[in-house]
Amino acid sequence: MTITWYGHSCFKIVNQGGRLTIILDPFDKSIGLTPPRGTFDIVTVSHQHQGHNNIQSAGSQSFMIGNPGEYEIKGASIFGLSSFHDATEGKDQGQNTIYIIEMDKIRLCHLGDLGQPLTNNQLEEIGEVDILMIPVGGQKTIDAPKAVAIVEQIEPHIIIPMHYKLPGLKEDLDSVDKFLKEMGVSQKTTVERLVLKKKELITKEMEVVVMKI
Repeated sequence: MTITWYGHSCFKIVNQGGRLTIILDPFDKSIGLTPPRGTFDIVTVSHQHQGHNNIQSAGSQSFMIGNPGEYEIKGASIFGLSSFHDATEGKDQGQNTIYIIEMDKIRLCHLGDLGQPLTNNQLEEIGEVDILMIPVGGQKTIDAPKAVAIVEQIEPHIIIPMHYKLPGLKEDLDSVDKFLKEMGVSQKTTVERLVLKKKELITKEMEVVVMKI
């Protein structure tokens, strides 16, 4: 599995062999960043805000997923779990869909714009996770302390922070450094992409990976 980050909450995931490509939360250029381009087999949208639902950039041939439910597509298993974008049961920002993706025997969880702590039922549905993509920038999503609490509940092998302050991004968010400080990470190193195999994750201790665009 290869993971690339475009900024905000948008990731591209390609399976081993390159036969299946998934794009998560593609954004519109109006947010100040460069949208992803290319051909994608599957597109997932966590909620209907312009920073997360630019399905036009994915092309008409893509399979679109924008709601909770279970999906089996080209060897990938995708489970959408309902949640809220805010701390007021959706009254301010509406619904959010968490996606759990299983591909190449790796279990990945993308929390979208989660706005409140996970419930016990949600934690049970999410289950064991190899890779956790978690918002950390606060404002309209969980902030750094809440993100750390969720990390401690899920205990993934790899944590990828997302949805935080970036050069050019028009949305006012906290920096990733607040999350790193809460996690006790003293030295920040960034990577352009992650190439992972399940056997490498089995014995891996929990690690925060900061990606760059």
